[in-house]
Amino acid sequence: MQNISEQYQQRQQQFSEEARILRKRYDRFSWVRLAVFFGSVGIGIFFGTLHWLLLTVFIFLFLGGFYQLMKWHVQMLSDAKHMERLAEINGEEDNALRHDYSVFPSGKSYHDVDHPNALDLDLFGDYSFFQYCCRATTVIGRDRLANYLSEPAPVTEINQRQEAISELKPQLDWRQHFRAFGSEVKDNPSHLKMLTDWLQDKDLVRGNKLLKVAFLLAPVWFLICLLLWVFYVPWQVFLLIWLIPPGYILSKTKEKVDRVHIRTTYTDEMLSRYAELLQQIEKQAFTSVKLKRLSSSLTAGGQPASEEMKRLSYIISQLNVRYNFFAIFLNLILLWDLRWVYRLENWKAQQRENLPVWFEALCEFETLSSFANMWYNNPDWTLPKIDKAAAIDAQQLGHPLIHAEERISNDLFMPVRGHIKLITGSNMAGKSTFLRSVGINIVLAQTGAPVCAEKLVLSPMQVYSSMRTVDALHESTSSFYAELKRLKVIIEAVKEAAEPDHQELPVFFLLDEILKGTNSVDRHTGSAALIQQLIYLKGGGLIATHDLELGRLEAESDGAVENLCMEVEVKNGELDFDYKLKKGVSKSFNATLLMRRMGIDVEVR
Repeated sequence: MQNISEQYQQRQQQFSEEARILRKRYDRFSWVRLAVFFGSVGIGIFFGTLHWLLLTVFIFLFLGGFYQLMKWHVQMLSDAKHMERLAEINGEEDNALRHDYSVFPSGKSYHDVDHPNALDLDLFGDYSFFQYCCRATTVIGRDRLANYLSEPAPVTEINQRQEAISELKPQLDWRQHFRAFGSEVKDNPSHLKMLTDWLQDKDLVRGNKLLKVAFLLAPVWFLICLLLWVFYVPWQVFLLIWLIPPGYILSKTKEKVDRVHIRTTYTDEMLSRYAELLQQIEKQAFTSVKLKRLSSSLTAGGQPASEEMKRLSYIISQLNVRYNFFAIFLNLILLWDLRWVYRLENWKAQQRENLPVWFEALCEFETLSSFANMWYNNPDWTLPKIDKAAAIDAQQLGHPLIHAEERISNDLFMPVRGHIKLITGSNMAGKSTFLRSVGINIVLAQTGAPVCAEKLVLSPMQVYSSMRTVDALHESTSSFYAELKRLKVIIEAVKEAAEPDHQELPVFFLLDEILKGTNSVDRHTGSAALIQQLIYLKGGGLIATHDLELGRLEAESDGAVENLCMEVEVKNGELDFDYKLKKGVSKSFNATLLMRRMGIDVEVR
């Protein structure tokens, strides 16, 4: 980890220095550009005194050369900004190694209290796994990462993702440049939705021959009217005969043009940035099955997708000229709006089916690159193996959101059908953290990502949890009733998975202090009945509890229940936690000692 940190620090310094040099060169070149301009003006005046033809040739040469000079100058600034962003990226990754990842998107918008496990496993929100992992710069990339974490993938897809992540992991330069190009993306889900809706809209101009003829003849009509004014008619008549035809056409088509414009207007800059990201993908050769398939989809009639997306961005930007006050003259002379709507429709006719495919490739690359970056930062993690045997076999499995120097890892082996591990232990012994460690690594394994373990072999499964049930004021329900509703959902899922006709994946549940909202007798009776029902339904999972009496179920279950515990020792009046999983029922207690340490008087008077 230290070597990776030093690498990021060195890269940060290197890119910062390159950016500084480019900035300095840019500032110096500004004076050169100014000198060239004034020098060229002087030369032009001199040529003008000799012959007008010399002046004309010089002006054309000057305009062409000065345009290239300006492009070179602007590119210099763009390169400097790119280097600055690369320096920032390496600084952010160095901080992330120390588990400061607050600058990354939190994914709060993906939070769903009804999801089978997202709330309990901290998948989304501040200091969540999404925030720890996400390096996507686009909305569609973040959406796809959230989808990966929310739904287990088929085994074939998992294997292809693993191969792709393995290929991207060592490509640090490519991944960072890819991310740097996306740093200036400003996209919005609603704008993307309007753009995709536009793909399905009916054409306005393309299928209307009269409108096509109209915008072709509009400039000719203007020239005819202009000549009539110069030679024959007064200006009042000129304006009248010129304005009536284009004015009539514009008024009749305005509503439909407005509809096209509103669906596309916000996406020109976004598409330009997306095109830069696609260009980075197009430049790279990939060997894994998934990445090759995605990159090969970035063509359209022999043209790179990035070029076609830039063309769409340009067409939209030209339609956006209608925001300019002087656009009224462009419309009256050239029927500007209709001209560019026609070009938009031509583009749509050619690429309607391709644009969603390009978006798909982009969001997949961003998601896979995020996982590759995570693995690069944690080289001791491993890719899990998905096996048909209905079991979990984990060695040195830990929680990915706990710093490696503080993380305590454990082993776990268990069937996932008809078997429950009952984990007892005192307060703060680590039971809940262990449950979350198992759950989040199962979720990761089924996204195709590396896991925080030395080894993890598991079968495909659904993860359900009940650990943080809270009262729902909008439903006027207590936390106890909310927990009962959650337990019912889990029981129904286990029951459905047990039915052979449904072919559902087995359910692996994680339950922490079940029925904690009622009295101890009721809790014990209800918990024992729930465990017996889950075993009868062939459910499998982990249950953490303080109820030591439940440990008796092991002897009555014929191997379906196994007792595990996490103990705490008192050394010199202080609590000593080792957070290691052991066999048996817990024998340690620490509530009163914790209360005393917090200054709470527990003596009976």
